[in-house]
Amino acid sequence: MKIVIETPKDGDEDEVIIRCRELNDDLMELISRLRTDRIFITGHSEGMIKRLSPKDVYYFEAVDNKVFVYLEKDVYEVKEKLYEIEEHYRHTDLQRISKSVIVNISMIDHIAPLLGARLEASLKNGEKLIISRQYVPYLKKKLGISER
Repeated sequence: MKIVIETPKDGDEDEVIIRCRELNDDLMELISRLRTDRIFITGHSEGMIKRLSPKDVYYFEAVDNKVFVYLEKDVYEVKEKLYEIEEHYRHTDLQRISKSVIVNISMIDHIAPLLGARLEASLKNGEKLIISRQYVPYLKKKLGISER
């Protein structure tokens, strides 16, 4: 793959052009990262609305028909459903790990095995999340961990 970086003329807008024979997962992830750097999640808390960056998200959790986004120390409610978040951020570091949780894998400090083919993810802020056995293969693939 060849990478070319050019400086635009004065007054020209910055642009990214991708020429490829096939749009593979790596390129889709790159495109998604470029797009999501300008996309914000709208969080609601105590009558306040705040714009949140996807890269600051630790995880999303559905509880009692509401979806919450957890940052390092703060929690906000979001209006999107988990499946909408999963679809919208499909090519990012967000990965579903159970029926009710989507985690930002860049916030995982380490993973440990549990009984029943489940895993436990310890996040950088000290929280622990259970990875259901149904989602373990998808997480391992996203993390680049081979099955043995």
